[in-house]
Amino acid sequence: MAKSKQPVLLTMEKEAEIRAKGFTAVCGVDEAGRGPLAGPVVAAAVILPEGIELPGVNDSKKITEKKREGLFDFVKEHALAYGIGQASEQEIDEINILQATFLAMRRAVEALQLPADFALVDGNRIQGLDIPAETVIGGDGKVLSIAAASILAKVTRDRYMREMAQTYPEYGFEKHKGYGTKAHYAAIEQYGICPLHRKTFLKKILNK
Repeated sequence: MAKSKQPVLLTMEKEAEIRAKGFTAVCGVDEAGRGPLAGPVVAAAVILPEGIELPGVNDSKKITEKKREGLFDFVKEHALAYGIGQASEQEIDEINILQATFLAMRRAVEALQLPADFALVDGNRIQGLDIPAETVIGGDGKVLSIAAASILAKVTRDRYMREMAQTYPEYGFEKHKGYGTKAHYAAIEQYGICPLHRKTFLKKILNK
């Protein structure tokens, strides 16, 4: 019988590496919602205490929605500081999704209760931060503070989309959170778009 795979316990090795260079408040930064057809892109920044362990905290995409909800308060309770930022669907349409993601990340870092002096950012590109930063490809599955940020960003966005489902029940936002599922495309075909939709993501449909 095969042994069940044990979850990886993420460490603060990368944060310690940055602190060894003289930085004292290292935040992890990640986003949720770059790909959906509707809703904002949300980013979070998290500063964790040195050497802390947070069992269960990992890349939000690898965790069930129920578990993410439970870890949301767990992360906030153990963080030295956290910040949430977002860029609206209107901003996404105006400046494009990449620039809107950078904007949301900057807002998240600026929202930290304790100012950060260095940022570890998930992905391979970052710009617009007022502090030094380093990108980490796949960082939400490697760096604890980035993983913590991924959970805050994902849960914040999911909660918002569930709330918006009450205003626009015909689209099923509570199920797909704005992503391009068959049911979502079918609802757009039937009802047209609503103010939450990103027009630049729906050019083919809108130009019919």
